Amino acid sequence: MKEAAEYSNIGINKLESLLRSPRCPFVLYVGKKKLVKRKEFEKFISDNVEI
Repeated sequence: MKEAAEYSNIGINKLESLLRSPRCPFVLYVGKKKLVKRKEFEKFISDNVEI
């Protein structure tokens, strides 16, 4: 998550809130660990974030 936050310039708290949403399209759970799927995350960011 830290790497994804740094890569996308999104705050870690904002990223955590996105990951907590039900049916988050870019999160992959491996045991208790959350991983961010890069392609899906980039698509989500480009579709939903305006600068």
